[in-house]
Amino acid sequence: MVLNYIWVAFFVIAFLIALAKLVFTGDCQVFPAMMDATFASAKTGFELSLGLTGVLAFWLGLMKIGEQSGLINRMATVLSPVLSKLFPDIPKGHPAYGHMFMNMAANMLGLDNAATPLGLKAMESLQTLNTKKDTATNPMIMFLVLNTSGLTIIPISILVFRAQLGAAQPTDVFVPILLATFIATLAGIIITSLYQRINLFQPMLLLFVGGACLFVAIVVWGFAQMDKDTMNVVSTTVANVLLFLIIIGLILSGVRHRINVYNTFVEGAKEGFQTAVRIIPYLIAILVGIAVFRTSGAMDWLIEGLRYIVTLTGMPSDWVDAMPTAFMKPLSGSGSRGMMVDAMTTFGADSFVGRLSCLFQGSTDTTFYTLAVYFGAVNITRTRHAVAAGLLTDLVGVVAAIFICYLFF
Repeated sequence: MVLNYIWVAFFVIAFLIALAKLVFTGDCQVFPAMMDATFASAKTGFELSLGLTGVLAFWLGLMKIGEQSGLINRMATVLSPVLSKLFPDIPKGHPAYGHMFMNMAANMLGLDNAATPLGLKAMESLQTLNTKKDTATNPMIMFLVLNTSGLTIIPISILVFRAQLGAAQPTDVFVPILLATFIATLAGIIITSLYQRINLFQPMLLLFVGGACLFVAIVVWGFAQMDKDTMNVVSTTVANVLLFLIIIGLILSGVRHRINVYNTFVEGAKEGFQTAVRIIPYLIAILVGIAVFRTSGAMDWLIEGLRYIVTLTGMPSDWVDAMPTAFMKPLSGSGSRGMMVDAMTTFGADSFVGRLSCLFQGSTDTTFYTLAVYFGAVNITRTRHAVAAGLLTDLVGVVAAIFICYLFF
């Protein structure tokens, strides 16, 4: 229901702002531009879904092998003692634990192409436990918020963009991004747990969070010992080696348990195609709303209004120039990436604004896109507190990024 109101608000606000521009400034191009954006984004939504079909078919085919061989169930059994505390409504040993873990691992490694189909498979597993098929369950919302918190250990694409745009030390944002995204993830867990009344002071959860903090500290220390070239090579190599090990592990697991891996893969790939078709209308709906909102100039008005308010308070306002990336990230991954590149091009890759835009890009995720794709894949229309928890998590990530950027740069 919340997503419904937000989607309507995109169009109403866009119309009012465009009408004001036409009446008071005589801007006759705003409505044609909005209509062009509508058709272009609808086409983009279809093309994205079409492009996702091959990846979905491949990964869901592999996941089918993992299911038939029992590997997913074994992973679920190992992980359930920890994850069952965050997902108390999921039975211990349920395959959803294995699917969720693989999605989270792909996200942390920055492997977007693998993370999305694995996440959709996890959402389908969670849907099997859902008694109200059109309403998001607590585990679905917790899983989605963990995705939208954007926890990424190796932000490969951001480091590559910084190198291409002439940053003296492209990897100098690595530690700040890791800290900001880790804070956002912890905040997402806390916020969603408060909504769902989950006790976070359970010994197993405290041990898990402590272990995660230690792991992040070790990663930060390890990469801090490397120069930029070594870091780029190591991060890229580790991510891709681990990804290929997952592929080989799933196939060999099928061979070991004497299943027909080829036929099983094909059966799972067919499910991937069907999933890609199901998400098309949901993806088009959200992308069109975002495009109309952005093209109307609403985003520009939002930035200038924020700058005016900050100036009145006497606070430093240099961070406001990086806010387009922060505002765009929950709406569109490609849009926020463009905003980040624009900030680095305009202000310099090594400027405060350029670095802060990289932190914004790395510390949060595309909340509305993820909602549309993940919930759309299982026909969820009642999102309950998913939007509020996701956006609050994004807000914490943005605030953390600002403070960390001031601390480091």
